[in-house]
Amino acid sequence: MIDIPDISIVVPVYGSDGTLVPLYERVMAAVARIPASFELIFVDDRGPGKPWEIINSMASKDQRVIGLRLSKNFGQHSAIMAGINSAHGRWLVIMDCDLQDLPEEIPRLWVEAQKGCDVVTGRRVERQDGIFKRLSSKAFHKVFMYMTDQKTDAAQSNFGIYSRKVIDAIKTLPEQPSIFTLLIRWAGFEPKTIDIEHGRRIEGKSSYNFSRRFTLAMDSIISYSNKPLKMCTQFGFIMALAAFCYGAWLFVRYFLYDYIPAGWTSVMVSLFFLSGVLLFGMGILGIYIGRIFNQVKGRPLYVIYDRTPASFNDDSL
Repeated sequence: MIDIPDISIVVPVYGSDGTLVPLYERVMAAVARIPASFELIFVDDRGPGKPWEIINSMASKDQRVIGLRLSKNFGQHSAIMAGINSAHGRWLVIMDCDLQDLPEEIPRLWVEAQKGCDVVTGRRVERQDGIFKRLSSKAFHKVFMYMTDQKTDAAQSNFGIYSRKVIDAIKTLPEQPSIFTLLIRWAGFEPKTIDIEHGRRIEGKSSYNFSRRFTLAMDSIISYSNKPLKMCTQFGFIMALAAFCYGAWLFVRYFLYDYIPAGWTSVMVSLFFLSGVLLFGMGILGIYIGRIFNQVKGRPLYVIYDRTPASFNDDSL
């Protein structure tokens, strides 16, 4: 009979070689404060450095440490799903590897979850990020709320604890891209939020540059809402109505006032403007079609290249 841990702690890893051992040590100390067995799952998302060697070394010394190595960089949320699918814990904790999610907050999340909450997430009271990242995050959440008619909080993060009931529900959703926080929201599990401390980055810099943030923002909005398509339709209708009214006005002026408008400049400006509008609308539509294309192909979210021996969940390996 295989023992099932109380908590599976899933950590997607992208670089951050210098934080992995301190993260392990602090997780050990934090979980020791609560009466729970656990497994610590590191998912190497093929970033820079040599995190797999460090994960292998920790796993060889502690059977509670499990490592998964993906075949290439599939992205943070795919790495999270890889860890989730390999975890057997009754509860799952999701946290980042850079120690900005403080392991010392895990006991607080656990205690709150035992009060009957299926989802408990941390709200970062003071984000220890650069001003550009904070501003871009706030801008994204405002745009996301407008596009989806949903309330979100820029201070809320992936860091939280989730019951097995929640995780099993999420695992049945075959969406691509699979964005964990959006799947939780779509499934209807309202999180209990507690204020937590946010740590400073002690090594390197975030892998989420402007391009990655923009891509994630587009994926999030398009995965959760079809409002951009509706906006293109509405804008197209407004433009057609304005063109019709302007044409009618020119028609009236021509017959009543014998007015012949100078046509070349206005025609060229209108042509370029409307062409831009059409291309923009076609681009939005193309993005949605591309998402459908990716979904229909049915490719997995990730491919596991290697893994360390496990104790709790060796039946899934």
